[in-house]
Amino acid sequence: MLETYLKNRLQEKEILLMTHLVLGYPSFEDSLKLIKAMVQAGVDVMELQIPFSEPIADGPVIVQANQKALARGATVQKCFDCAKEAARVFDIPFLFMSYYNILFKYGAARFTAAMAECGLAGAIVPDLPPEEGQDYLDAMQRDDLAPVFIFSPTTSDERMRYIASLGKGFIYCVARKGVTGAETAFSEHLEIYLERCRKATRLPLALGFGVKDKADIDFLKGKADIAVIGSQTIRLMDTEGIGVVGEFIRGLR
Repeated sequence: MLETYLKNRLQEKEILLMTHLVLGYPSFEDSLKLIKAMVQAGVDVMELQIPFSEPIADGPVIVQANQKALARGATVQKCFDCAKEAARVFDIPFLFMSYYNILFKYGAARFTAAMAECGLAGAIVPDLPPEEGQDYLDAMQRDDLAPVFIFSPTTSDERMRYIASLGKGFIYCVARKGVTGAETAFSEHLEIYLERCRKATRLPLALGFGVKDKADIDFLKGKADIAVIGSQTIRLMDTEGIGVVGEFIRGLR
């Protein structure tokens, strides 16, 4: 169970690290190399994004990675194959991150069954409101998978409690309005927001959107349980190659 795994890890570490990568970018072979580098560097959990043509929650870095992966022939089946290999080889939880159009076209029940067969722990579907996701929620429960939902700074306290009642594993707290990869102010406002999030749920809290260095992660200690690194690792890979990613992640502790 994802929640239990995370809480056990938090007995050993002040804060956990979750990384994000776009499957098939730059290639599926490189995706597996990147996963290996991240796991060896001490990442605790990882989200694997299925490329999509309109990734509305993502900023330019991840959008470009989605576009290039699709242009190079990435498919949902290839993503399942890659995720299955990652889950077989590496002993951390992996989650799919994608948009609901893919699940809808694939069939929610068929999609979650395939996730379970691959050994995945859950999924993040940022454009699916829980009110419209009963088929998805039923299928995730059937296959013992964690549907991870999202809080944002504009989410009311009442809605936070509602979302938390349906989520499992952890809650993904978006650090600010907008898309991934932009600058985030790690300030008192963020601390107050995370206090609101904490009051709304007993699930672990992950904080993403703009986390880019050790100073950001040090700020989050004691306020969030999981720091999410996404765009920054893709930037490093693009400019300096996969080899520097592990060193970067080790330096975040």
